Amino acid sequence: MNTLLKLNDVHTYIGQYHILQGVNFEAKEGQVSVLLGRNGAGKTTTLKTIMGLTPASKGEVEFRSQSIKKSPTYKVAKLGIGYVPENQGIFADLTVEENMKVAMRKEDTATLERQNYVLELFPDLKKFWKKAGGYLSGGQKQMLSMARAFINDSKLMLIDEPSKGLAPIVVEKVMEAIVEMKKQTSIILVEQNFIMASRIGDTYTLIDDGRTVHSGNMQDLIHHEELKRKYLGIG
Repeated sequence: MNTLLKLNDVHTYIGQYHILQGVNFEAKEGQVSVLLGRNGAGKTTTLKTIMGLTPASKGEVEFRSQSIKKSPTYKVAKLGIGYVPENQGIFADLTVEENMKVAMRKEDTATLERQNYVLELFPDLKKFWKKAGGYLSGGQKQMLSMARAFINDSKLMLIDEPSKGLAPIVVEKVMEAIVEMKKQTSIILVEQNFIMASRIGDTYTLIDDGRTVHSGNMQDLIHHEELKRKYLGIG
């Protein structure tokens, strides 16, 4: 499989704080690549660095063999990277329909077809199409955020903590949707719920104190008790 995105020895500061101190990471086409680590390890900052929200001070960030290290966020998005932030990033005062329209870069046939596709994935969004985003439940807001990122023919989606604060039955729906989306895009997933991550992830990268400490196939990590205990506090 072709490498879609690559981070090489990436360092990122937020103010005076040296958050990422050597992150190495690859995402392949057609896969769910999972970033794992304890709270505060640097997973969310890694996604923000890819998007240009917290630019790298050192190292290289490449998307389709093109450097995006110094690219502003809007250019990164135009290249085909969709971002689903941890706080969901929807407009509470706009309807579901308006939230989707605002997210569209162009309202052409292909985009409208993708909109119909995500409405089939998330029937609740169709049900509450004319309702304000703030009216939705936590799970429905997460679905809307994912739909907004997917609608522009994203070649790569960055999804940050999609299961956070959601009931188990809703987590299951979100997980099923990610598996379905994987048929049309590639995904980088940050997820604290290891059971969910292990079920849908193809590969993993462990980050600890802002550094990549281990990576490989997800099936290998499932049976690696020492790594899970040391870096995830599992077992």
